[in-house]
Amino acid sequence: MTSTSAPITVRSPGKLFIAGEYAVVTPGEPAVLVAVDRHLTVRLTESRGAGSVHSPEFGRTPLVWGRGADGLTIDREHHPYEYVLSAITLAERLRGETGRPARFFDLRIDSGLDDVSGRKFGLGSSAAVTVATLRAIDEFYGFGLDRIDVFRLALLATISIAPNASGGDLAASAFGGWIGYRSPDRALLRSELDAGASVTELLASAGWEPLAIERLRPPMDLRFLVGWTGEPASTERLVDAVRGGSGAMDYPAFLLNSRACVTDLWDALGRGDDTATLESIRRARRLLQGLGRTAGVSIETPLLSELCDTAEAFGAAGKSSGAGGGDCGIVLAPATADVAGLVRAWEDRDIRHLTIGVSPAEGGHP
Repeated sequence: MTSTSAPITVRSPGKLFIAGEYAVVTPGEPAVLVAVDRHLTVRLTESRGAGSVHSPEFGRTPLVWGRGADGLTIDREHHPYEYVLSAITLAERLRGETGRPARFFDLRIDSGLDDVSGRKFGLGSSAAVTVATLRAIDEFYGFGLDRIDVFRLALLATISIAPNASGGDLAASAFGGWIGYRSPDRALLRSELDAGASVTELLASAGWEPLAIERLRPPMDLRFLVGWTGEPASTERLVDAVRGGSGAMDYPAFLLNSRACVTDLWDALGRGDDTATLESIRRARRLLQGLGRTAGVSIETPLLSELCDTAEAFGAAGKSSGAGGGDCGIVLAPATADVAGLVRAWEDRDIRHLTIGVSPAEGGHP
């Protein structure tokens, strides 16, 4: 597998949810996310005879892929790299549809989304690796995909593995900055994909409604902070648990309230109203607390509660980020907040302050 062209290196950022969790899995319901300034890097090198995927996170032995009469052949003896392989598979379909000759390549994946010991912070590594892989292959084959095409291809690859994924993390990774997001009908897209629709047709299909991706203005004078509880969380498990417990709650009312809250947050950011932004963060926290109580699911764990309550005590607003159940909480702190005191209080409670910012800070492309 000898290199025949210059390597291609692509970085994609991780993400954190600001508001709209759980509701966003319902098509059309809004959420706000940020891309963060920690990245996952994919390095693509052309090869011959077969391709490989290698990440130090998953051992020294790469996964090897080739082509057979029925498409991609994969040596699954080692780590499956599901999202990467799904992205390669879809890119191969697009390559065939556009008449480009088949080539092989090796992928080297290095993640800066976790700590040095490999513990995950919940920054969306599967989304970042899917987006970065597709951007690298796009450059390799010269597809000429724009950001929305990369997002759409990444979502098609993702729902082949996780049908209920909202795609918000993919939007943040593909576009960067502060993102307003509404998910499309992924069940419809998955059915079209499974029915054999061409990738080219799907990228241009009208079936993406009610998808919306909008770059939002960052808060005017609010500092963005991230705390990590050290407790791992499984988004898929928590979302399934909430759905399983939804018979005890008025879920349509939750969706209605979430929509109102996130829409207000979207508007507050648009007009630079930091006071209204902070109030929307507090409302979003209360909504998730109520959802967890009625569904019998620990969305806001005791440590996440301490993280958020401490932020309030020091003059800021905080909430869990993403599915909750551990991982990270986000805080927006006005200039009057005692941030140094807040961070010290977190440390006293074994909550780690992560030195994470928004990528890029001004809200444009990463």
